[in-house]
Amino acid sequence: MTSQLGKLMMQYGIFLIAAGVVGFLSNPEKAKTALMSGGLFGTLALVLGVMMKRGAAWSVVVAKVLVSLLSCVFVWRAWASWSAYAGGQSAKLTAAILISTMCVASLAMLGVLLRARIDSR
Repeated sequence: MTSQLGKLMMQYGIFLIAAGVVGFLSNPEKAKTALMSGGLFGTLALVLGVMMKRGAAWSVVVAKVLVSLLSCVFVWRAWASWSAYAGGQSAKLTAAILISTMCVASLAMLGVLLRARIDSR
């Protein structure tokens, strides 16, 4: 299970990096933080995925904490972006869709991580 979980975590990391790049490309003047945060947290997720594939049980615990925090941030940011869009800021639509997608992916990854049973033998 740890190998499959590691592969999923690596895919999640690649997704975060890609989402950061898309966020940056959608608005290069204002979305530099999307590129930095997507790159940083995506890279962390990739490293954790590699460590899971190598059998490091601690990496699953760290991944649960990381993905939990990211899920909270993405829920908050998605809410803020959709509220701004609903309030008339049509330029926030791309960000709202992208952050919502990251939120759904994070919540799905969190569900997988929380259901995972790690063999400690």
